[in-house]
Amino acid sequence: MLGAIAGDIIGSVRENIRIKRKDFELFPKICFYTDDTVLTIAVADAILNNKDYGETIKKYARKHPLRGYGPKFSLWMMSPVSKPYNSLGNGSAMRVSPVGHAFNDEDSVLEQAKKSAECTHNHPEGIKGAQAVALAIFLARMGSDKDEIRKQISERFDYDLNRSIDEIRPQYKNDITCPGSVPEAIIAFLDSTDFEDAIRNAVSLGGDADTQAAIAGSIAESFYKGIPEHIFEKTWKKIPESFRKIIVSFSERYKSPVLSSDF
Repeated sequence: MLGAIAGDIIGSVRENIRIKRKDFELFPKICFYTDDTVLTIAVADAILNNKDYGETIKKYARKHPLRGYGPKFSLWMMSPVSKPYNSLGNGSAMRVSPVGHAFNDEDSVLEQAKKSAECTHNHPEGIKGAQAVALAIFLARMGSDKDEIRKQISERFDYDLNRSIDEIRPQYKNDITCPGSVPEAIIAFLDSTDFEDAIRNAVSLGGDADTQAAIAGSIAESFYKGIPEHIFEKTWKKIPESFRKIIVSFSERYKSPVLSSDF
């Protein structure tokens, strides 16, 4: 989960900026956590405390407004009702990482990823994006190598993962849909040499940088068994104490890569 938050913060000031390179400053002073972080914490809280996903997501969004929510989500957030709006956007995939850590078999991971998505993103592609990311995290957590992760995600979700970041980058444009951004974010992880490299790969696409880095970071954290200390320290300072408490509690209960002894 902290891998997703780190990716979100690092990518926050580069969203929609076509930098197309990997040699950028990780944490400029103006970087910040966005809706990706808020809703990731909401999903973690819902799992920890057996709450309804939709109600918890709405509560967190209202408590932390002006964090870059999309127009349709903002309307849903402020509405007195909570009817999903058939979105295929990548918001379902950016917030799903706690699911990949909390459940211990593939069926449960896929079921809970669907539930976490469909309260807003009930379009089949929105659900699929969340399931793909959660399953990739789960497979990494269970010790699968990158070839196996690539094979499983490609076959289950019909994503073309047989491309490289270097092949994608030159012509890639900002795309906030799951089918147009989730496969590329997964490839950012698959092409990486370590956690930081996964984040740099995602941001270097020049697209929806915070969300794609959050997705790549969430899988990389699970695969590389944590995040580097220098990234952890900067990330930890950028988030509220209330978020830190959820992360600590989640880590202690589900033995996610960054353990409470690190906090």
